[in-house]
Amino acid sequence: MTAIDVSGVPAPAQANGAVVEARDITKRYGENSTAVDALRGVSIEVQAGELVAVMGPSGSGKSTLMHILAGLDKPSAGTVTIAGTEITTLADSKLTRLRRARIGFVFQFFNLLPMLTAEENVILPLSIAGEKPDQRWLDELLEQTGLVDRRSHRPSELSGGQQQRVALARALVSRPTILFADEPTGNLDSKTGGEILELLRNSVNAYGQTTVMVTHEPRAAAIADRVLFLADGLIVQERRGATAAEVLEVMSTLSS
Repeated sequence: MTAIDVSGVPAPAQANGAVVEARDITKRYGENSTAVDALRGVSIEVQAGELVAVMGPSGSGKSTLMHILAGLDKPSAGTVTIAGTEITTLADSKLTRLRRARIGFVFQFFNLLPMLTAEENVILPLSIAGEKPDQRWLDELLEQTGLVDRRSHRPSELSGGQQQRVALARALVSRPTILFADEPTGNLDSKTGGEILELLRNSVNAYGQTTVMVTHEPRAAAIADRVLFLADGLIVQERRGATAAEVLEVMSTLSS
C-alpha cells in the first residue's frame, strides 16, 4: 500500500525494512519529586507488513508509547522515525501533513462525525487533504468491511460493530504507511470484536498493511505476528506467534 502524495512529505517506505523505528524513548511527566516516568528507554522496530501488539498492565506506558510512535505526543528524549522521516523534531505543520499522508488511526470509541454518512466518514481523511478517493479502492474497502449496504447510513443508524468497520475503512482509505489501533475491540461485544480482529488481520495478510495495536485482550494480541509486553515503562518481554493462553499467562505474571 502506498500513501497519498502530499507536498513536503517524503515518499513512503519500501516494501521491505522497518516502517517505524523508536530509539531510547523516554517520557516524563512532572518534575523533581513529583516526576513520573511513563517510558524509561524504549526501543522498537516495526517491519513492513507486520502486525505488532503492545500489551501491559494499567500504567505500564503502552498508550503513551503508541501516542509517541504516532506523532500525537512528543517524547522527553529519544527519536521516532516513520518511513525514513524522523518525526520528533518536525514542526507541527509538517507533522500534521505526515500524519495525514502516512498514518491511519482506529480508536476504541469510533470518533465518527454524526452528520456524515458512513461513506462520507470513510473518505473524510481524503476530503481534508483535498484528495478524491480511488473509487475502485473505496468500493473494495466497503465490500471487505461489509458496509456496501450501509454506505448511506449515518452513525446513529449503525451498530457499534458497523461503526468500528467504518472507522477501520476510514483508517485504510488513504493506504497509510502505518496503521495504529488503540483498543479497537474495547467497546465491542465478544462476537463483534472477533469480526473486527479478523478484518485487521486480513488487512495485513491481503494488503500488507503494517499495524501497531495496543490492547488489553489476549485474544486480540494472539492475532499479531509479535507481542511486546510493557511493565513500568520498559519492554520486558517479546513473544512471536503467541496464543491467547500464552499471552494471558505472561500478563498474569506481570500483573502480579
